[in-house]
Amino acid sequence: MSRTTTMTVRLSGALSDFVAANVGDNGSYENISEYVRDLIRRDKERTEAEAFDRLKAELTRAFAAPEESYKPLSAAEVIARNRKAG
Repeated sequence: MSRTTTMTVRLSGALSDFVAANVGDNGSYENISEYVRDLIRRDKERTEAEAFDRLKAELTRAFAAPEESYKPLSAAEVIARNRKAG
């Protein structure tokens, strides 16, 4: 189930002016909430894309490794290794 959270953000000076220029009749957004939601969505997409790129790079390195560098690991060993890395 989706929930709504109300947040208060204080901006002043150049940041406030920048937001005001992007909202309303002359801006790309009808209101500040719409603008902030779009910024958050874009940041979420960027974060997810960066995580995917890291995964692709890791897989590329793994598949490029010579066969003799592989060693069998149990699920417990993989979990323990990942806990140390995390």
